[in-house]
Amino acid sequence: MAIKTGDAAPDFSLPSQNGTSVSLQDFRGKSVVLYFYPKDDTPGCTAESCAFRDQYEVFKSAGAEVIGISGDSPASHQKFAEKYQLPFTLLSDQGDKVRNAYGAKSLFGLFPGRITYIIDGNGVVKHVFDSMLNFQGHVEESLKILNS
Repeated sequence: MAIKTGDAAPDFSLPSQNGTSVSLQDFRGKSVVLYFYPKDDTPGCTAESCAFRDQYEVFKSAGAEVIGISGDSPASHQKFAEKYQLPFTLLSDQGDKVRNAYGAKSLFGLFPGRITYIIDGNGVVKHVFDSMLNFQGHVEESLKILNS
């Protein structure tokens, strides 16, 4: 079942690109922009991640933390983050346990979907944006919700 606006965001604990374990609970009291993306270092995922990078300070000013999640390994995430100077946390969801807990659907049942959740400081989902091809839209929608 897909998580939707008004639902409690499922907590999780996943390894980051730095090898540390990160939980959603670690960010209580802050808004979180949690985006699921298909794969490190692919054209669409790079465009999306770099768009979040380019607006990262705006997200921070709005009191939000950005977290990206894919099924890639922590080592892959570290290379991706270094190559594109991504200043935020990337989490490794190998086996798609967290993706499945959020109901972040796949495209044609084959490709992991691209979906962003805006989660408030109390752990409640305030907005969901689901678009495989509108990479910039994930950033624009997130900022619009955070600033409203």
